[in-house]
Amino acid sequence: MMGATRFILAGLIGLTALQARADTALVAVAANFSDAAKAIEAAFEADGTHQIDITTGATGKLYAQISAGAPFHVLLSADQETPRRLIADDNAVMGSAFTYAVGKLVLYANDPVMLDDEDGAKILADGNFRHLAVANPDLAPYGAAADAFLKSLFLKERVQSRIVTGENIGQTFTMVQSGAAELGLVAYSQVLQDGKNGSWWLVPQSLYPAIKQDAVLLTRGAGNKAATAFLDYLKSDDALAIMRTHGYDQK
Repeated sequence: MMGATRFILAGLIGLTALQARADTALVAVAANFSDAAKAIEAAFEADGTHQIDITTGATGKLYAQISAGAPFHVLLSADQETPRRLIADDNAVMGSAFTYAVGKLVLYANDPVMLDDEDGAKILADGNFRHLAVANPDLAPYGAAADAFLKSLFLKERVQSRIVTGENIGQTFTMVQSGAAELGLVAYSQVLQDGKNGSWWLVPQSLYPAIKQDAVLLTRGAGNKAATAFLDYLKSDDALAIMRTHGYDQK
């Protein structure tokens, strides 16, 4: 009888473990949204119902990994086009994409006075710097936005020889913080979290296409309760409040 009891308990423990795994979602997150995602993760998991595991990277690389079979359940992209491509490729669920955040582009300097009360466009035009860090426009939507901004003011050719390229927006921000570049076109959210001792100029949103960031349920996540619950939570007032404190607007 005691052996049977142990067997039943072992079975229940095994079932509980399986249920716990079923209630965990693997979430791929664009590098710019990393800090906000971690704060949202903590709030989402607070009631103990579901868990998520976050992996961050450049949106272009995350797309390549998902296309190659990476077992993610959800993607928080830094653009709208990548979720559309995944849906077209049958790697994401039709009708599940929505805009969860709108990012802002900022010109950032680790020097606390370099951009203090200065027009960032004039600083770029004057050229009194050695390097400008920009994310790879082919991989990172913030890089594409930076490229569009520079072209909108006819600055691209003037600064081209000074541009150093980061694989993603996280690497780009690190270049400025480390001193490898005096200036960088980065995400406003990064400055609010880790660059408060520097100086910055918020790029007017009329000078680059809106950085609308879409979330999408991936095909592997279609039956995952944690994945669908997390996507629902992203639309909640609590999640939106966290995003605002991290420098994001909503639609």
